[in-house]
Amino acid sequence: MTNVTIFGSGNMGSAIASVLTAGGASVEHIGSKGGTVTGDVVVLAVPYPALDAIVASHGDQLAGKVVVDITNPLDFSTFDSLVVADGSSATAELADKLPSSSVLKAFNTTFAATLATKKVGEVDTTVLIAGDDAAAKETLAGLITAGGVQAIDAGSLQRAHELEALGFLQLTLAAGEKIGWTGGFGIVR
Repeated sequence: MTNVTIFGSGNMGSAIASVLTAGGASVEHIGSKGGTVTGDVVVLAVPYPALDAIVASHGDQLAGKVVVDITNPLDFSTFDSLVVADGSSATAELADKLPSSSVLKAFNTTFAATLATKKVGEVDTTVLIAGDDAAAKETLAGLITAGGVQAIDAGSLQRAHELEALGFLQLTLAAGEKIGWTGGFGIVR
């Protein structure tokens, strides 16, 4: 059994926990009051601005762990741009701050509702995973698929940039009421 620690217990943290526990993982949550990281896989289901505080408070506990960044680093005040440097990503920034961790990007192109139902319309929900550690990506993909959700290796950590752009587009469409929070992008194989 894989132990997973999830920072955050909001909609996304709860939906991710539901998928992972359905697949047999043991999941614990760490909230804003903090706690000890016990999982081998750590999911950061928090807003982008919270990443620095987690690195400051728990960075040493994340060494040797698979760390999954689900953030979409967009300007929530205007919904008109990403707030990371062109060509970079929140996940690349995080990986630089956690050099002893295997940092992955995942879950940022899905909504909580599509994880809960395991469907985007009539299409199976698929989690795209980017990162440079093949074994870490296989571990996460195994946890996701065991929970009944599809997973695809989207490539290297460099692909996190495109995943964040896709997440940004999907969020702006939902916030603009052009799609519902139960909709989004689906992958047909």
